[in-house]
Amino acid sequence: MGTHSILKSTIPLSCLFTLLLSATILNPVFASKVCNFPAIFNFGASSSDTGGLSATFRRVTRPNGETYFRRPAGRFSDGRLIIDFIAMGVGLPYLSAYLDSLGTNFTQGANFATAASTIRLPSRIIPAGGFSPFYLDIQCSQFEQFKERSQIIRRQGGIYAHLMPKKDYFPKALYTFDIGQNDLSEGFFGNMTLEEVNASIPDILDKFSLNVKNIYKLGARSFWIHNTGPIGCLPYILVPFPSAQRDSHGCAKPYNDVAQSFNHKLKDAIVRLRIDLPSAAITYVDVYSVKYSLYSEPQKYGFELPLVACCGYGGKYNYSSSVGCGGTVTVNRSQIFVGSCERPSVRVNWDGIHYTEAANKFVFAQISTGAFSDPPVPLKMACRQV
Repeated sequence: MGTHSILKSTIPLSCLFTLLLSATILNPVFASKVCNFPAIFNFGASSSDTGGLSATFRRVTRPNGETYFRRPAGRFSDGRLIIDFIAMGVGLPYLSAYLDSLGTNFTQGANFATAASTIRLPSRIIPAGGFSPFYLDIQCSQFEQFKERSQIIRRQGGIYAHLMPKKDYFPKALYTFDIGQNDLSEGFFGNMTLEEVNASIPDILDKFSLNVKNIYKLGARSFWIHNTGPIGCLPYILVPFPSAQRDSHGCAKPYNDVAQSFNHKLKDAIVRLRIDLPSAAITYVDVYSVKYSLYSEPQKYGFELPLVACCGYGGKYNYSSSVGCGGTVTVNRSQIFVGSCERPSVRVNWDGIHYTEAANKFVFAQISTGAFSDPPVPLKMACRQV
């Protein structure tokens, strides 16, 4: 099957109609017609970072961005991310990173995500450690400041006024979240047992829920929340934990089990949030199932070698923690650039941690229909009934 086939939804129209009907009847808070999102405000980590960490700490270098942007574009991928396709899907431009001071336009939203971000305050922060200081509390504080100061700038007028969102965009906007995997990773690489990481999940999600409530208090009403992906299928887990039990597709089952535990508890937390925030339209999106299908049936969707990094160096999974994508390695006294594979368009994993544009595009095509959402509303109808 060619790669173009991954762009088409596999959901029959009759099933989509049934999903829409059931979603609007069972969840009257959701709109019964297509939403008109004037803006998107995103919170998350590297899977949705459009340039925040790159602008702040270490610049994302080539070959990142080579497939679509033809240059590094602040994203840890060869091209676009799921959040880019979400923006396109609702007719909005790609989101500017809040932390990027050059050439940014916040008229129709802002992206507060940074790579290596966690929900809870991490124990080791860049540059002394591997995690971003912009954990979820900080991202939400940045949003609060952004909301206030953007309106001051609009009222003052001048050259920056037209780069800020209108006041009435905030309650009508879509608020997207894709964060949590790094909280699990911090435990895995911090000498915690899998049982201890599992036991930490309720506190992680308590912090997550508190931030969603705070964003709600600031006027947000439409939430699109991704669960975490199959972390046990990623080379950065497969390489350092070679003794972990593998499933039939080669993924590290115990680590995926922790991710699924996180997702079950996240879904429960969202049920409680709906009770506490009755005016909010909160959509839980099961990206785990869609991403896992890329490992369980890659050929069906036009992919190959799903466990092997496209851009990397060394070993069974083409990944090493000592030299990453875009780095250099010395072989026989020669410096070798760690570049990408020949055909990123048929590969799932980009650099051992993140996904290729082709994989991101596939995931978006599936989740945007509502078939993997609770309630089963498509992206374009995931807003509050007005």
